[in-house]
Amino acid sequence: MSIKSFFAIPFAKIATKKVLKWANNPHKTQDKVFKNLIAKGCKTTFGKDHNFDSITNYGDFKKNVPITDYEGLKPYVDKMVAGESNVLWPGKPLYYAKTSGTTSGAKYIPITKESMPTHITAAKNALLFYIVEKNDASFVNGKMIFLQGSPVLEDKNGVKLGRLSGIAAHYVPNYLLKNRLPTWKTNCIEDWDTKVNAIVKETVHENMSVISGIPSWVQMYFEKLIEKTGKSISELFPNFNFFIYGGVNFDPYKNKFESLIGKKIDYIELYPASEGFIAYQDSQTEKGMLLQLDSGIFYEFIPAKEFFDEKPTRISLKEVKVGVNYVIILNTTAGLWGYNIGDTVMFTNTKPYRIKVTGRIKHFISAFGEHVIGKEVEKALNDAIKGTPINISEFTVAPQVNPENGLPYHEWFIEFENEPDDIDEFAAKIDASMQAQNIYYFDLIEGKVLKPLVISKVKKGGFHAYMKSIGKFGGQNKIPQLSDNRKIATVLQEFLIEK
Repeated sequence: MSIKSFFAIPFAKIATKKVLKWANNPHKTQDKVFKNLIAKGCKTTFGKDHNFDSITNYGDFKKNVPITDYEGLKPYVDKMVAGESNVLWPGKPLYYAKTSGTTSGAKYIPITKESMPTHITAAKNALLFYIVEKNDASFVNGKMIFLQGSPVLEDKNGVKLGRLSGIAAHYVPNYLLKNRLPTWKTNCIEDWDTKVNAIVKETVHENMSVISGIPSWVQMYFEKLIEKTGKSISELFPNFNFFIYGGVNFDPYKNKFESLIGKKIDYIELYPASEGFIAYQDSQTEKGMLLQLDSGIFYEFIPAKEFFDEKPTRISLKEVKVGVNYVIILNTTAGLWGYNIGDTVMFTNTKPYRIKVTGRIKHFISAFGEHVIGKEVEKALNDAIKGTPINISEFTVAPQVNPENGLPYHEWFIEFENEPDDIDEFAAKIDASMQAQNIYYFDLIEGKVLKPLVISKVKKGGFHAYMKSIGKFGGQNKIPQLSDNRKIATVLQEFLIEK
């Protein structure tokens, strides 16, 4: 045991005890965060516009601060980007995390001196909980990699601008710098194909113990390693025993990953967003991720089924229930107020508060009133795969409203690594799970408004080719796993296996 790993265990125990202290006092912790946010917010343009000096409780807050999204806050963000101070939060931001996907193009999410440390601390604590649970810190002796965006930052009127993962690369602790890969030079490569090939070259002969990133891009890295060496990942990296990921449900990709790795490993799920680090997996035996209540974020929740109502129910942590699908709303030390990040979550536990991400409020299918959400399609696919050698690389689902012949249906675009022997039987298993989960979908099939789903097979590498075609190849870009229109489906037609 090295000195580093020897001292890591007692350090991890101390750090995790501090986390459990606030986790076991959730409402007191959130009340403290709320009061601090209002006190700081009073000094800002937003706070003055929304009567923060009259807010004494959560009821007052709801009356004065509407639920919004980036478009709603954009007039304030524009002032900040132009150089104004004290707009959404006292002073100026440290960074803007640049993301895409809104109607107005790029988003500039502020990160402040108060919010930035919470991103780093949460990621570190996820590893510390793993050390305590396993009573093993030997992985700190190996090399660690996070497949991320370029750390090269631009300047926006005196504030640094870049991808969140690129910003975080500037905060790697000194004691881990020698363990960190890829090199800074390689990490700065913008072209994703070139970058992954360079990472393969740098890591292929190293003692890799920690690998992290979005599953689809790590899978690409693994495949290139295997192609280069003819060995499985566990043969190349015998001390690689757990994978860190976030941003997607991993279950549909698990079979494929374990076939590439060549053995079963542990997984640590994170829930980082540019707007704040929301949760992380603190246990290998408990379901869900520990909600970060002491990270400068005051949480609100709206039942997903009410979200598009004129006056939806809006509640704090004290009123949430296990098993209900909620839209998560953030109020943060980066100056985001009543902010809908677009995600839906479900509580798996309230002692302590643990959540799982169930999808995106904008990523759903209800072309026929079926209200299908991400959690349902992910579970259906996983149910069909379970206990089989079938592996998938990627998938997405869209409605086919106007087929050339017959009834409309849901079209599942799937890129298989190992195909099922009988594609129709596989589709029937997925459809049965969908009907069992969603009564609206069941009624539509039963009433012959829809026919059972249809699978369209995507060529190997087809989803990567699709992402290249729309200029979103690599980095933290992800494919939505379902949508209520044919925008993605139309482009994917170019990458199908001919029937």
